[in-house]
Amino acid sequence: MAAANGRNIPKEDVIFGISRRAREMAEDVGEDKVINATIGALLDDEGELLVLSSVDDTFMGLEPVEYAQYAPIGGTPEFRKAAIRAALRNYEPKGQVRAVATPGGTGSLRNTIANYSCPGDQILTTDWHWSPYKTIAAEQGRSIATFRLFDENHGFNAEDFRKRVGEMLEKQDRLIIILNTPAQNPTGYSLTDSDWQKVIGILSSQEPEKRIALLVDTAYIDFAGDEDEYRSFLPYLEELPANVLPILAFSMSKTFTLYGLRCGAMICLAPNEEIADEFVRVCEFSSRASWSNSPRVGQSIIANIFADKDLLDRVTKERKEIRDMLLKRGRAFEEEAARAGLPILPYDGGFFASIPCDDPASASRELEAEGIFLVPLAMGLRVSLASVSEEKCRRIPAKVVEVLNKR
Repeated sequence: MAAANGRNIPKEDVIFGISRRAREMAEDVGEDKVINATIGALLDDEGELLVLSSVDDTFMGLEPVEYAQYAPIGGTPEFRKAAIRAALRNYEPKGQVRAVATPGGTGSLRNTIANYSCPGDQILTTDWHWSPYKTIAAEQGRSIATFRLFDENHGFNAEDFRKRVGEMLEKQDRLIIILNTPAQNPTGYSLTDSDWQKVIGILSSQEPEKRIALLVDTAYIDFAGDEDEYRSFLPYLEELPANVLPILAFSMSKTFTLYGLRCGAMICLAPNEEIADEFVRVCEFSSRASWSNSPRVGQSIIANIFADKDLLDRVTKERKEIRDMLLKRGRAFEEEAARAGLPILPYDGGFFASIPCDDPASASRELEAEGIFLVPLAMGLRVSLASVSEEKCRRIPAKVVEVLNKR
């Protein structure tokens, strides 16, 4: 009875399907014989979900009105202020800043595409990217185009970025660019300050009558490393001309381990009040037409945390502890990959690392037979460092080399 409307809708989500098969194998042969490196959430070494106890305590202390009452469409005033502080930390922008609540970072992507592109437009992102970008774009009658993220030296490919931006703006009057950084999903790569200077220079040189939205997907920013250091790119965004609007997609799901509460925000750094107010108006309109208003409970938790300095300090300290554990897993994976002779893409931080290879779907199936569950991408395999112990991170590279060498 359903209308496909040009969409290719699978019977089962690829990632959730692989994770389901991993759980089934673990039940048959034992957890110790299975490595389920598919899950996009932080788990402890026993495979249990890690939730910040400071955040959980805040949740448990909420009054009914703080979670049961409808939130305003764009988010409560207290949450909007807290979301800006969470996303920007110690950076104080010169221009106009506005925040609109969304159900996770995904809502920010959806609203940006709805309001800053036209049906039939292409959205530009990196060739290594989170696959739901395509789904979100297709659901709204848009499509994804890519540029090569890495050059021959595994650095940011500014020249291909320049070329693709120019080509697309010859065909379109509007262009949305999605850059997932720091700690990109799926590679763990972060643009450097030098990379950002090139991006700003390229976008600033485009024709001023074109309209560009630069959406920076910062879902993993607080799991890349020092939280202030990895926000050093923010001042560059304010150097952009008025025809380029920077938008941050910020995920409380990751930063505050609130995955199931679907809490996030989209934040603009606008050059003037007119563009900033328009941002709020159009994004609230889109919110009303899709999910109506975002859940209040996550907003109340975040607002309460930022209203209490001691509590915020406790949350920040606890997050650092689990971030250090995650980065230690990442370094272990890098070390073993080098020892095993397994090529991987540059990993800087975050939940994931990636292995380039031919025919990733086939490689993934062969690894499943060995009890190793990785996510096949278009050009390689994604490893979730967040969901497996350091010991299992060290086991993966040699097994992958073994399987790849058989082919």
